[in-house]
Amino acid sequence: MDKSNQYRVVIQRILTQHAAQKSSIGQIETLALFDEHNDNYLVMDVGWDRTGRVHSVFLHLHIKNGKVWVEVDGTERGVAEELLGAGIPKEDIVLAFYRPERRQLTEFAVA
Repeated sequence: MDKSNQYRVVIQRILTQHAAQKSSIGQIETLALFDEHNDNYLVMDVGWDRTGRVHSVFLHLHIKNGKVWVEVDGTERGVAEELLGAGIPKEDIVLAFYRPERRQLTEFAVA
């Protein structure tokens, strides 16, 4: 299995696990959305809570140029740690939610 396919499998497994964790607040559905054609993978909440409409992406991963770009990470632990635990090396993980000039301060890939 080539690297991109391996990363797709890992990402889909991790995001499916996150989507399976149901919200205890309001009437919220958690969705895992996989766009393999463009290599974008999201977990989002949709529904209603006591304050109103909920429609938010809390995880967005993107495979680009052979690396996993963490666009949004709303997890407590950090999805990058889960990616590392699944065998994706630090040099193939970009914390895209940091400004490009700040990425060099992390242990992960710059781009």
